[in-house]
Amino acid sequence: MKYTTLPNTNIKISKICLGTMTWGNQNTQDEGFAQMDYALDRGINFFDAAELYPVPATPERYGHTETIIGNWFAKTGNRDKVILATKIAGNGDYTAHIRTNGFAPEALKDAVNHSLRRLQTDYIDLYQLHWPERDTNYFGVRDYQHQSDEAWQDNFNEVLHTLEELIKAGKIGHIGISNEKAWGTMRFLEESKFNNLPRMATIQNPYSLLNRTFEGDLAEISFRENIGLLAYSPMAFGVLSGKYIKQTAADNARLKLFPRFSRYSNTQATEATKRYLEIAEAHNLSLAQMSLAFVTQQPFVTSNIIGATNLEQLKENIDSIELVLGEDLLTEINEVHAVIPNPAP
Repeated sequence: MKYTTLPNTNIKISKICLGTMTWGNQNTQDEGFAQMDYALDRGINFFDAAELYPVPATPERYGHTETIIGNWFAKTGNRDKVILATKIAGNGDYTAHIRTNGFAPEALKDAVNHSLRRLQTDYIDLYQLHWPERDTNYFGVRDYQHQSDEAWQDNFNEVLHTLEELIKAGKIGHIGISNEKAWGTMRFLEESKFNNLPRMATIQNPYSLLNRTFEGDLAEISFRENIGLLAYSPMAFGVLSGKYIKQTAADNARLKLFPRFSRYSNTQATEATKRYLEIAEAHNLSLAQMSLAFVTQQPFVTSNIIGATNLEQLKENIDSIELVLGEDLLTEINEVHAVIPNPAP
Protein backbone atom coordinates (compact mmCIF):
# COMPACT_ATOMS: atom_id res chain seq x y z
CA MET A 1 0.00 0.00 0.00
CA LYS A 2 1.04 3.61 -0.53
CA TYR A 3 0.35 6.29 2.05
CA THR A 4 0.02 10.03 2.27
CA THR A 5 -1.00 12.45 5.00
CA LEU A 6 -4.34 14.07 5.62
CA PRO A 7 -3.68 17.71 4.62
CA ASN A 8 -2.52 20.00 7.42
CA THR A 9 -2.23 17.09 9.85
CA ASN A 10 0.31 14.40 10.73
CA ILE A 11 -2.22 11.62 10.16
CA LYS A 12 -1.02 8.92 7.76
CA ILE A 13 -3.73 7.51 5.49
CA SER A 14 -3.70 4.95 2.70
CA LYS A 15 -3.91 6.26 -0.87
CA ILE A 16 -6.82 3.89 -1.32
CA CYS A 17 -9.80 4.37 0.96
CA LEU A 18 -12.43 1.71 1.60
CA GLY A 19 -15.88 2.95 0.61
CA THR A 20 -18.84 1.43 2.41
CA MET A 21 -22.11 2.66 0.91
CA THR A 22 -23.29 -0.79 -0.25
CA TRP A 23 -23.14 -2.37 3.19
CA GLY A 24 -26.59 -2.99 4.60
CA ASN A 25 -28.25 -3.10 1.19
CA GLN A 26 -26.26 -4.78 -1.56
CA ASN A 27 -23.94 -6.34 1.03
CA THR A 28 -24.73 -8.12 4.28
CA GLN A 29 -23.01 -7.40 7.57
CA ASP A 30 -20.85 -10.52 7.17
CA GLU A 31 -19.75 -9.35 3.73
CA GLY A 32 -18.93 -5.91 5.12
CA PHE A 33 -16.88 -7.57 7.87
CA ALA A 34 -14.99 -9.62 5.28
CA GLN A 35 -14.22 -6.51 3.23
CA MET A 36 -12.90 -4.63 6.26
CA ASP A 37 -10.79 -7.62 7.33
CA TYR A 38 -9.30 -7.96 3.84
CA ALA A 39 -8.72 -4.23 3.34
CA LEU A 40 -6.94 -3.89 6.66
CA ASP A 41 -4.76 -6.90 5.85
CA ARG A 42 -3.83 -5.20 2.55
CA GLY A 43 -2.72 -2.03 4.33
CA ILE A 44 -5.83 0.12 3.92
CA ASN A 45 -6.28 2.13 7.11
CA PHE A 46 -8.81 4.69 5.84
CA PHE A 47 -12.57 3.92 5.78
CA ASP A 48 -15.28 6.30 4.57
CA ALA A 49 -18.93 6.14 5.63
CA ALA A 50 -21.97 8.40 6.02
CA GLU A 51 -25.09 8.50 8.13
CA LEU A 52 -27.03 8.36 4.84
CA TYR A 53 -25.64 4.93 3.89
CA PRO A 54 -26.52 2.47 2.52
CA VAL A 55 -27.56 3.96 -0.79
CA PRO A 56 -30.33 4.18 -1.96
CA ALA A 57 -31.32 5.95 1.24
CA THR A 58 -34.48 4.72 2.96
CA PRO A 59 -35.94 5.27 6.44
CA GLU A 60 -35.68 1.52 7.11
CA ARG A 61 -31.98 1.37 6.30
CA TYR A 62 -30.92 4.72 7.78
CA GLY A 63 -27.51 4.52 9.47
CA HIS A 64 -27.17 0.81 8.87
CA THR A 65 -23.74 1.03 7.26
CA GLU A 66 -22.35 2.85 10.31
CA THR A 67 -23.94 0.16 12.49
CA ILE A 68 -22.11 -2.55 10.56
CA ILE A 69 -18.79 -0.73 10.99
CA GLY A 70 -19.49 -0.26 14.70
CA ASN A 71 -20.26 -3.94 15.12
CA TRP A 72 -16.97 -4.80 13.40
CA PHE A 73 -15.07 -2.48 15.74
CA ALA A 74 -16.76 -4.18 18.71
CA LYS A 75 -15.96 -7.65 17.39
CA THR A 76 -12.35 -7.06 16.33
CA GLY A 77 -11.12 -4.26 18.56
CA ASN A 78 -9.60 -2.62 15.46
CA ARG A 79 -10.84 0.91 16.02
CA ASP A 80 -7.30 2.22 16.69
CA LYS A 81 -6.09 0.77 13.37
CA VAL A 82 -8.53 2.78 11.26
CA ILE A 83 -8.74 6.44 10.26
CA LEU A 84 -12.50 6.78 10.20
CA ALA A 85 -14.44 9.27 8.08
CA THR A 86 -18.19 9.81 8.01
CA LYS A 87 -20.66 12.52 6.98
CA ILE A 88 -23.78 14.43 7.95
CA ALA A 89 -26.50 14.36 5.30
CA GLY A 90 -27.64 17.62 3.78
CA ASN A 91 -31.21 18.69 3.12
CA GLY A 92 -33.28 17.12 0.37
CA ASP A 93 -36.51 15.30 -0.32
CA TYR A 94 -34.67 11.98 -0.09
CA THR A 95 -33.23 12.81 3.35
CA ALA A 96 -36.35 14.25 4.98
CA HIS A 97 -36.56 11.03 7.03
CA ILE A 98 -33.25 11.99 8.69
CA ARG A 99 -33.81 15.68 9.51
CA THR A 100 -34.88 18.90 7.84
CA ASN A 101 -32.75 21.53 9.62
CA GLY A 102 -29.60 21.12 7.51
CA PHE A 103 -26.35 22.03 9.28
CA ALA A 104 -27.89 24.04 12.10
CA PRO A 105 -25.95 23.69 15.37
CA GLU A 106 -28.45 21.25 16.88
CA ALA A 107 -28.45 19.21 13.65
CA LEU A 108 -24.68 18.85 13.55
CA LYS A 109 -24.48 17.88 17.20
CA ASP A 110 -27.34 15.41 16.86
CA ALA A 111 -25.81 13.83 13.75
CA VAL A 112 -22.38 13.42 15.35
CA ASN A 113 -23.81 11.90 18.52
CA HIS A 114 -25.93 9.40 16.60
CA SER A 115 -23.00 8.42 14.37
CA LEU A 116 -20.78 7.89 17.40
CA ARG A 117 -23.35 5.54 18.93
CA ARG A 118 -23.80 3.54 15.75
CA LEU A 119 -20.05 3.37 15.12
CA GLN A 120 -19.44 2.32 18.75
CA THR A 121 -16.61 4.80 19.13
CA ASP A 122 -16.04 8.03 21.02
CA TYR A 123 -14.38 9.92 18.17
CA ILE A 124 -14.54 10.38 14.40
CA ASP A 125 -11.25 11.21 12.67
CA LEU A 126 -12.71 13.12 9.72
CA TYR A 127 -16.23 14.53 9.76
CA GLN A 128 -17.65 15.79 6.47
CA LEU A 129 -20.62 17.81 5.22
CA HIS A 130 -22.13 15.45 2.63
CA TRP A 131 -23.37 18.18 0.26
CA PRO A 132 -24.09 21.92 0.43
CA GLU A 133 -27.25 23.31 1.98
CA ARG A 134 -27.54 26.05 -0.61
CA ASP A 135 -28.91 25.61 -4.14
CA THR A 136 -25.99 24.79 -6.40
CA ASN A 137 -25.02 22.30 -9.10
CA TYR A 138 -23.95 18.97 -7.65
CA PHE A 139 -24.94 15.29 -8.08
CA GLY A 140 -24.69 15.36 -11.86
CA VAL A 141 -26.09 18.84 -12.52
CA ARG A 142 -23.74 20.38 -15.06
CA ASP A 143 -24.40 24.12 -14.77
CA TYR A 144 -25.20 26.52 -11.95
CA GLN A 145 -28.58 28.24 -12.16
CA HIS A 146 -29.13 30.97 -9.60
CA GLN A 147 -32.37 30.90 -7.61
CA SER A 148 -33.30 34.45 -6.61
CA ASP A 149 -35.90 33.18 -4.11
CA GLU A 150 -33.49 30.82 -2.34
CA ALA A 151 -34.29 30.46 1.37
CA TRP A 152 -30.72 29.58 2.45
CA GLN A 153 -28.70 32.28 4.17
CA ASP A 154 -24.91 32.34 4.54
CA ASN A 155 -24.03 30.27 7.60
CA PHE A 156 -20.42 29.21 6.92
CA ASN A 157 -19.20 30.90 10.10
CA GLU A 158 -21.90 29.29 12.25
CA VAL A 159 -21.18 25.83 10.83
CA LEU A 160 -17.47 26.15 11.57
CA HIS A 161 -18.15 27.40 15.11
CA THR A 162 -20.32 24.35 15.76
CA LEU A 163 -17.69 22.01 14.33
CA GLU A 164 -15.13 23.74 16.54
CA GLU A 165 -17.25 22.89 19.58
CA LEU A 166 -17.36 19.25 18.51
CA ILE A 167 -13.58 19.20 17.99
CA LYS A 168 -12.97 20.73 21.41
CA ALA A 169 -15.30 18.11 22.91
CA GLY A 170 -13.09 15.40 21.39
CA LYS A 171 -15.90 13.97 19.29
CA ILE A 172 -14.32 14.75 15.91
CA GLY A 173 -10.71 15.29 14.92
CA HIS A 174 -10.78 17.03 11.55
CA ILE A 175 -13.35 18.28 9.07
CA GLY A 176 -14.06 18.12 5.37
CA ILE A 177 -16.60 18.94 2.70
CA SER A 178 -18.20 16.86 -0.03
CA ASN A 179 -19.95 17.54 -3.33
CA GLU A 180 -18.84 21.14 -2.91
CA LYS A 181 -18.09 23.76 -5.54
CA ALA A 182 -15.27 26.31 -5.83
CA TRP A 183 -17.21 29.15 -4.22
CA GLY A 184 -18.30 27.13 -1.21
CA THR A 185 -14.82 25.69 -0.74
CA MET A 186 -13.23 29.14 -0.68
CA ARG A 187 -15.91 30.52 1.65
CA PHE A 188 -15.10 27.83 4.21
CA LEU A 189 -11.37 28.45 3.85
CA GLU A 190 -11.91 32.20 4.10
CA GLU A 191 -13.89 31.87 7.34
CA SER A 192 -11.22 29.61 8.81
CA LYS A 193 -8.39 31.95 7.87
CA PHE A 194 -9.86 35.23 9.03
CA ASN A 195 -11.71 33.99 12.13
CA ASN A 196 -9.25 31.41 13.48
CA LEU A 197 -11.72 28.56 13.00
CA PRO A 198 -11.12 24.89 12.11
CA ARG A 199 -9.99 24.37 8.53
CA MET A 200 -11.45 21.98 5.99
CA ALA A 201 -8.81 19.34 5.31
CA THR A 202 -10.44 17.52 2.40
CA ILE A 203 -13.09 17.73 -0.27
CA GLN A 204 -14.85 14.52 -1.30
CA ASN A 205 -16.10 14.93 -4.86
CA PRO A 206 -16.66 12.65 -7.86
CA TYR A 207 -13.62 12.10 -10.04
CA SER A 208 -13.11 9.51 -12.75
CA LEU A 209 -12.29 9.12 -16.43
CA LEU A 210 -15.92 10.08 -17.12
CA ASN A 211 -15.99 13.07 -14.80
CA ARG A 212 -12.84 15.20 -14.60
CA THR A 213 -14.63 18.44 -13.72
CA PHE A 214 -12.48 18.71 -10.56
CA GLU A 215 -9.58 19.59 -12.83
CA GLY A 216 -11.11 23.02 -13.36
CA ASP A 217 -11.17 25.60 -10.57
CA LEU A 218 -11.15 23.05 -7.77
CA ALA A 219 -7.80 21.53 -8.79
CA GLU A 220 -6.14 24.94 -8.47
CA ILE A 221 -7.78 25.46 -5.09
CA SER A 222 -6.59 22.01 -4.03
CA PHE A 223 -2.98 22.85 -4.82
CA ARG A 224 -2.87 26.46 -3.64
CA GLU A 225 -4.92 25.95 -0.48
CA ASN A 226 -3.74 22.42 0.39
CA ILE A 227 -7.17 20.83 0.54
CA GLY A 228 -6.98 17.25 -0.71
CA LEU A 229 -9.45 15.46 -2.95
CA LEU A 230 -11.03 12.28 -1.68
CA ALA A 231 -12.18 10.95 -5.04
CA TYR A 232 -15.48 9.10 -5.02
CA SER A 233 -17.06 7.02 -7.80
CA PRO A 234 -13.69 6.45 -9.51
CA MET A 235 -15.34 3.48 -11.22
CA ALA A 236 -18.47 5.45 -12.20
CA PHE A 237 -20.90 3.08 -10.46
CA GLY A 238 -19.04 0.13 -11.99
CA VAL A 239 -19.41 1.41 -15.57
CA LEU A 240 -15.61 1.72 -15.84
CA SER A 241 -15.17 -1.97 -15.14
CA GLY A 242 -16.47 -2.57 -18.66
CA LYS A 243 -18.96 -5.16 -17.39
CA TYR A 244 -22.02 -3.36 -18.71
CA ILE A 245 -20.55 -2.91 -22.19
CA LYS A 246 -19.43 -6.54 -22.22
CA GLN A 247 -22.77 -7.61 -20.73
CA THR A 248 -21.04 -9.59 -17.99
CA ALA A 249 -22.56 -7.74 -15.04
CA ALA A 250 -23.98 -9.98 -12.34
CA ASP A 251 -27.65 -9.79 -11.38
CA ASN A 252 -26.71 -7.95 -8.18
CA ALA A 253 -24.64 -5.31 -10.02
CA ARG A 254 -25.52 -1.81 -8.93
CA LEU A 255 -27.09 -0.56 -12.15
CA LYS A 256 -29.11 -3.73 -12.56
CA LEU A 257 -30.55 -3.36 -9.08
CA PHE A 258 -30.96 0.41 -9.27
CA PRO A 259 -31.31 1.46 -12.93
CA ARG A 260 -32.34 4.97 -11.89
CA PHE A 261 -28.67 5.64 -11.05
CA SER A 262 -27.97 6.54 -14.66
CA ARG A 263 -25.45 9.33 -14.07
CA TYR A 264 -22.67 7.48 -15.90
CA SER A 265 -24.77 5.67 -18.51
CA ASN A 266 -25.73 8.27 -21.09
CA THR A 267 -24.79 7.85 -24.75
CA GLN A 268 -21.62 9.95 -24.57
CA ALA A 269 -20.42 8.24 -21.37
CA THR A 270 -20.98 4.84 -22.96
CA GLU A 271 -19.00 5.83 -26.07
CA ALA A 272 -16.16 7.21 -23.94
CA THR A 273 -16.12 4.02 -21.88
CA LYS A 274 -15.82 1.91 -25.04
CA ARG A 275 -12.81 3.96 -26.11
CA TYR A 276 -11.17 3.68 -22.69
CA LEU A 277 -11.78 -0.07 -22.75
CA GLU A 278 -9.98 -0.32 -26.09
CA ILE A 279 -7.01 1.59 -24.65
CA ALA A 280 -6.84 -0.63 -21.58
CA GLU A 281 -6.99 -3.84 -23.57
CA ALA A 282 -4.39 -2.60 -26.03
CA HIS A 283 -2.04 -2.17 -23.06
CA ASN A 284 -2.99 -5.55 -21.53
CA LEU A 285 -4.73 -3.89 -18.61
CA SER A 286 -8.19 -4.27 -17.16
CA LEU A 287 -10.31 -1.16 -17.58
CA ALA A 288 -11.00 -1.19 -13.84
CA GLN A 289 -7.34 -1.04 -12.88
CA MET A 290 -6.51 1.56 -15.51
CA SER A 291 -9.40 3.72 -14.34
CA LEU A 292 -8.41 3.48 -10.69
CA ALA A 293 -4.69 4.01 -11.35
CA PHE A 294 -5.52 7.15 -13.34
CA VAL A 295 -7.33 8.62 -10.35
CA THR A 296 -4.86 7.53 -7.68
CA GLN A 297 -1.83 9.07 -9.38
CA GLN A 298 -3.35 12.53 -9.81
CA PRO A 299 -1.29 14.92 -7.64
CA PHE A 300 -4.36 16.58 -6.11
CA VAL A 301 -5.85 13.25 -4.97
CA THR A 302 -5.28 12.53 -1.30
CA SER A 303 -7.09 9.19 -1.38
CA ASN A 304 -9.12 7.20 -3.90
CA ILE A 305 -12.36 5.81 -2.46
CA ILE A 306 -13.04 2.37 -3.88
CA GLY A 307 -16.13 0.24 -3.41
CA ALA A 308 -16.84 -3.40 -4.13
CA THR A 309 -19.66 -5.87 -3.68
CA ASN A 310 -17.41 -8.93 -3.41
CA LEU A 311 -13.86 -9.79 -2.41
CA GLU A 312 -12.77 -10.54 -5.97
CA GLN A 313 -13.64 -7.00 -7.02
CA LEU A 314 -12.03 -5.62 -3.89
CA LYS A 315 -8.77 -7.44 -4.59
CA GLU A 316 -8.62 -6.16 -8.18
CA ASN A 317 -9.35 -2.62 -7.02
CA ILE A 318 -6.69 -2.67 -4.30
CA ASP A 319 -4.14 -4.24 -6.67
CA SER A 320 -4.44 -1.11 -8.84
CA ILE A 321 -2.20 0.68 -6.30
CA GLU A 322 0.78 -1.06 -7.93
CA LEU A 323 0.00 0.32 -11.39
CA VAL A 324 1.46 3.61 -12.62
CA LEU A 325 0.26 4.80 -16.01
CA GLY A 326 3.00 5.97 -18.38
CA GLU A 327 2.99 9.12 -20.49
CA ASP A 328 2.07 7.36 -23.73
CA LEU A 329 -0.99 5.75 -22.14
CA LEU A 330 -1.99 9.04 -20.50
CA THR A 331 -1.76 10.74 -23.88
CA GLU A 332 -4.21 8.22 -25.32
CA ILE A 333 -6.57 8.78 -22.40
CA ASN A 334 -6.37 12.53 -22.86
CA GLU A 335 -7.12 12.22 -26.56
CA VAL A 336 -10.45 10.59 -25.68
CA HIS A 337 -11.08 13.22 -23.04
CA ALA A 338 -10.47 15.98 -25.61
CA VAL A 339 -13.15 14.54 -27.89
CA ILE A 340 -15.67 13.52 -25.19
CA PRO A 341 -14.89 15.73 -22.17
CA ASN A 342 -16.71 15.01 -18.91
CA PRO A 343 -19.68 13.12 -20.33
CA ALA A 344 -20.96 12.36 -16.83
CA PRO A 345 -20.45 15.43 -14.61
